[in-house]
Amino acid sequence: MKVTVCRKEHFNAAHRLYNPAWSQSKNNDFFGKCSNPNFHGHNYELIVKLTGAINPETGYVYDMKVLSTLIQKEIILKFDHRNLNLDTEEFRNLIPTAENIAVVIWERLRHHISPDYSLSVTLFETERNFVEYNG
Repeated sequence: MKVTVCRKEHFNAAHRLYNPAWSQSKNNDFFGKCSNPNFHGHNYELIVKLTGAINPETGYVYDMKVLSTLIQKEIILKFDHRNLNLDTEEFRNLIPTAENIAVVIWERLRHHISPDYSLSVTLFETERNFVEYNG
């Protein structure tokens, strides 16, 4: 029997969607306001899901305090109130789209979570726009 446990967190970050191989005009045409040279920000909502077997000794799939601490250390402290393009190594050469941010978050967490668990990351950029990455 497998059960999925979920932890919801949030962080605020600025970014600019810009492909340096393109002209400013092409970036503006493709990314629109999201390519503003002065950046723009989002209040991101993050949902981390772990799926695994219930431990008969604890009744837990995964200790949610441990998961919360991991997300704080690996994601929130790294990205919250940062300019993703300028303040993080991950996005120096990677366009910080919601898709790429979700993949980076998944990779940062996957290194610390046993492969016994399936890991899924859902990232809301706005109330209506979100992505999910399952590895």
